[in-house]
Amino acid sequence: MSQAATASSATISHSARRGGNLGDLIFEWACRGSGLLVLVLLGAIIIELFIAGLPAFRAFGIDFIWSTDWDPVQEVFGAGVSIYGTIVTAVLAIFLAVPLAFGVAFYLTELAPTWLRGPVGTAIELLAAVPSIIYGMWGFFVIAPAFAAHIQPWIIDNAGELPLIGFLFQGAPFGTGIFTASFILAIMILPFIAATMRDVFQQVPPVYKESAYGLGATTWEVMRGVVLPYTRISVVGGIMLGLGRALGETMAVTFVIGNANRISTSLFGPGNTIASLVALEFGESETGSLKLASLLALGFILFVLSFIVLATSRYLLRSRLKA
Repeated sequence: MSQAATASSATISHSARRGGNLGDLIFEWACRGSGLLVLVLLGAIIIELFIAGLPAFRAFGIDFIWSTDWDPVQEVFGAGVSIYGTIVTAVLAIFLAVPLAFGVAFYLTELAPTWLRGPVGTAIELLAAVPSIIYGMWGFFVIAPAFAAHIQPWIIDNAGELPLIGFLFQGAPFGTGIFTASFILAIMILPFIAATMRDVFQQVPPVYKESAYGLGATTWEVMRGVVLPYTRISVVGGIMLGLGRALGETMAVTFVIGNANRISTSLFGPGNTIASLVALEFGESETGSLKLASLLALGFILFVLSFIVLATSRYLLRSRLKA
């Protein structure tokens, strides 16, 4: 009887182990398939954009990247103006957003009372949930008129004649333009950068900060001498993550940048970005036309820029996690 029971238990155990192994195998290959599917989709998108934009690269050569021409009538196209607008608005947005994001993260991790950290952090993160078209409408109907009536005239009067940098603040105060687009972008990327900074600041071992406080350091000295050196790589990664977000923004920028195909030396002048130009011109492009190929070539360039920036940010963030 005991031998039969033992054999039966062994059979059941073997069947359960075989069933468990089969389930583990299915789960393993499902996870692998999901990961490979993401890579395949990513590769398919970039290959499709390159192939679709190849007629533009063949027609204009490498000059397409820095040419400032965009004439649908003569079918002469260039990416120079939109690339310039994309980079300038994104970089300026980073300059505007980073100090505020650092202040928010510093307050939430070092100064705010415990009961206030949750509500303030949630309020900042909710900014990321606002649709971009809402930001664009708010910028066009509220921010642009306020800039035109008050902010830009004051800056033009006080900074327009400064040596070396005065040309950046000259021109007519229309309200819309590169500076306004950068301001809206700064508000949109603020939650991403602030949340990253807050999370990495909280990863600093408490004993490091307590040791600094024990030596008589102030809160700012602890932040400058302990927290920032410990988290600098991840902070830069978070900033790059915000930069990647700013590079591809479309609707909000389209509302307020002015949508003029020219390079303006003034930050108050109109311009365009790759995303805004594609959004405006794509609906008017005929299938198989050189204009459509040029727009898809712009999409390929934007994809490459965003991929480089986001890959760099992920590498920097991962290096801190490994450390």
